[in-house]
Amino acid sequence: MLKQHRELSMSIRRTIENNKEAGIRPSKTYQSFVAAAGGHRELNFIEKDVRNYISREVQNVSEQENAKEFGKYLLRMKEKNQNFFFELELEEDQSIKLTFWADARSRSAFEYFGDVISFDTTYNTNRYNLVCGSFVGVNHHGQSTLLGCSLMKNKEIESFKWLFQCWLRCMGRNTPKGFLTDQCASMKKALEACMPTIIHRWCIWHIMKKIPSKLNGYKGHADIEREMSQIVFNSHSKDSFDRNWNDFLLNFGLLDNKWLSDLYEDRHIWVPIYLDHHFWAGMRSTQRSESMHSVFNKFITRNSSLIQFVK
Repeated sequence: MLKQHRELSMSIRRTIENNKEAGIRPSKTYQSFVAAAGGHRELNFIEKDVRNYISREVQNVSEQENAKEFGKYLLRMKEKNQNFFFELELEEDQSIKLTFWADARSRSAFEYFGDVISFDTTYNTNRYNLVCGSFVGVNHHGQSTLLGCSLMKNKEIESFKWLFQCWLRCMGRNTPKGFLTDQCASMKKALEACMPTIIHRWCIWHIMKKIPSKLNGYKGHADIEREMSQIVFNSHSKDSFDRNWNDFLLNFGLLDNKWLSDLYEDRHIWVPIYLDHHFWAGMRSTQRSESMHSVFNKFITRNSSLIQFVK
């Protein structure tokens, strides 16, 4: 088979990377492809391609080399389409500090589906422990729409400020009406600085799933969890929520619980009765972003290069 006709698809690359992580030899990996395809002739690559891919893409690529190639790739994408947007900031050692990119389709989609944004940074992309941030909207079919991606070295306030300002520049400085995030304090402060007019909403799912760990030490914690959920989701007015919450704290001896006290102080950015009168495109959580991460997982692993990720 001529070399120019040999190619590894994204799913094949994904399998090679997974097998490499699992300690499976390249020859065994190749034979599994042969068996699945029904013979060597049914594949458009040979065993040498598998070995070359491992040595070239998976092994021994320094963070600086990867960052350099990543920057070149972003430039090539910009040359191909001037509506491709990216910004890249490197550390002194030439590793990636901050980067953001959005293709032409994402920028166009924002014009129609950018009223409410879900932003999440729980996806850890690769061997360099860079934090991935994804901006996700909802289209007119109720489907998740990717509106930009980022990689960051850390979750400090200044990093989020850089990112949000960059994203606003990308989207023509048009600010969304609503913005959903987790409870990251740095993110909250950065949003207040960069987009002071938006309605910021914390992901209620992230909050509610913390109840067992935060209140497990109290007697009757299962009853506490049920009662708290009832109050959060079924209060029909702000006044009734306030009354029910205070009764809840009193009845279960939780008046001195700092976590619950802090949540009450911030009730305007997570309790449904304080927020549901605004338009949220059906979202109360950042699970749209997290579902987008499951799409990423189909194509990349922690050993994937940065270029593989942005592709």
